[in-house]
Amino acid sequence: MKKFFLLAATICSLNAFAQINMPQPSTTQKLTQAFGMGSIELTYSRPNINGRSLLKENSDLAPLNKLWRTGANAATRMKFTDNVTIGGKRLDTGSYVLYTIPGKDTWEVILNKGLTNWGTDGYKEAEDVVRFKVKADKAAGNTETFTMQFANITFESCDLNIIWGGTSVRIPISTNVKDRLRAQVEKALSAEKVNPNAYYPAANFYYEWDKDMTKALNAATKATEVNQNGFWIFLLKAKIQRDMGDKVGAKASAEKCIELATTAKNDEYVKLGSELIKKL
Repeated sequence: MKKFFLLAATICSLNAFAQINMPQPSTTQKLTQAFGMGSIELTYSRPNINGRSLLKENSDLAPLNKLWRTGANAATRMKFTDNVTIGGKRLDTGSYVLYTIPGKDTWEVILNKGLTNWGTDGYKEAEDVVRFKVKADKAAGNTETFTMQFANITFESCDLNIIWGGTSVRIPISTNVKDRLRAQVEKALSAEKVNPNAYYPAANFYYEWDKDMTKALNAATKATEVNQNGFWIFLLKAKIQRDMGDKVGAKASAEKCIELATTAKNDEYVKLGSELIKKL
């Protein structure tokens, strides 16, 4: 009987142990960054230093001059839903594996097609899509957990920063949005029957992107004719007129913005219109 109870207790103990959910020693992080006309998805595992040697010859973690999975566990993946340029090469949309070869002063960055690879196992140089070098800088502090993050994001450029220990690496990424936007705008405005809703985004494009104030003013004026209550349109028109040196016209458009925004109870645009007039 005692043996029976001992066996039962052992089985219960094993079952309880089997249900223990242990945390990952190297946590997985997935980042999605809107960029260009699409997005960049980054999936990687984040090891901690835990007192081990890092970024040295034959170190425990990320030894210098050796192929590294750029994280822990499975190889780090990057997915682009818009065409980008990285390392001077234009990449099509799709998924890639991100490998690096850390160096003392520079890191070699590799995008590879080996999506089924576990870490560096299965890596083939023939499957490299792009390979280039970036500078390794000294980080501001000491980062315990391996970190990757997107920074310095503009319409057509961003940086993927790698930070670990006292080292920081910046990988520049770019895309061409301006030319594609221009093509869309010109196609919309040259249609046999122009969609009235196309004038405001066209004015925005010519003002913010192309810096063509004549085209911007023309599109903004047409947009105000289509939507005579669009206070936001009159504010854009006021900015364009201001930048063209037409202070009288800018003031009139800003006053119209304030009038319409007041009726619409939009305090933000009342404030913006007022500030524009003050700075004329």
